[in-house]
Amino acid sequence: MFAWRKRGLIFDVARQGVGGWMRHSALTPTPYRLDDEHIRIYAGFRDSEGISRIGYVDVSAEEPTRVVGVSPEPVLDIGRPGCFDDHGVILGDIVDAPGGLHMFYVGFQRVARAKFLAFTGLALSIDGGRRFRRVQETPILDRAPGRSTIAAVHTAIHENDGWRLWYAVGDDWETIDGRPFPRYHIRHAYARDLLAIPRQDAVCLRPRGTEYRIGRPRVYRFDDRYTMYFTRGNTDGQYFPGIAYSDDGVHWERHDDALGMALSDSGWDSKVICYPSLIRQRNRLLMFYNGNDMGVDGFGLAEASWAESELHAVA
Repeated sequence: MFAWRKRGLIFDVARQGVGGWMRHSALTPTPYRLDDEHIRIYAGFRDSEGISRIGYVDVSAEEPTRVVGVSPEPVLDIGRPGCFDDHGVILGDIVDAPGGLHMFYVGFQRVARAKFLAFTGLALSIDGGRRFRRVQETPILDRAPGRSTIAAVHTAIHENDGWRLWYAVGDDWETIDGRPFPRYHIRHAYARDLLAIPRQDAVCLRPRGTEYRIGRPRVYRFDDRYTMYFTRGNTDGQYFPGIAYSDDGVHWERHDDALGMALSDSGWDSKVICYPSLIRQRNRLLMFYNGNDMGVDGFGLAEASWAESELHAVA
């Protein structure tokens, strides 16, 4: 669909981060336009214990390899002990909607007999995205039949006084070399009220072949069709994006060969590419994404030329 040109690792956490809570990793980088001159990338940054808190990196919109600001402290910290998000939070989506800037985030909790649980929370900002406050201390997308371990929103669209949500759901574990890894797939739901999301939803994509997980759905519209970028993992250890198309946002066809980028020969994204997220900048599309070890080094940038299509970012 697009031919992506890599611009490299543009935020190296170890070199450019603030330390402490931002020691390594920049999980699920998600761009948001601050103004004509700046793009803010929200991400989950890990401390020395591997616990993630959400912060941001500001870059020049015209030259997005140039970092112009880094959050000195988290915009969203971990939850209270015992809450669903007391062992880390990562970014799901950022949406400007009535009431403020909505942050959909994934909260992690350690439990005795599973690797982790991960469910979706909601936080709001009324100061332009510098600080977020939880709407409630419990998930807005929680456990239900078929999603006993994971329910993680990664795209939200506010339209017609309601919300379209795309998310990953997990209910089981895959054992690889004696270690448990979460199994999950992608579903869609519509909600009038984010605090009363119905259990009725629809399957969008399931793993196929040797895949056991497919998630981080990022949905956009090109020429009135939906395009989804997602990340898939298989039992051979590969972790790489895929792409799918839909007329209605519910029924999807995969065309992974249309992604338009590949692993580098060496360096930070030579083994893994994951969690791509797009934003338009004039006649270019910008893709922010993670590399090896799910973004342990930070996040990088790829660019594609803009053609005649019009991108409606619904993320």
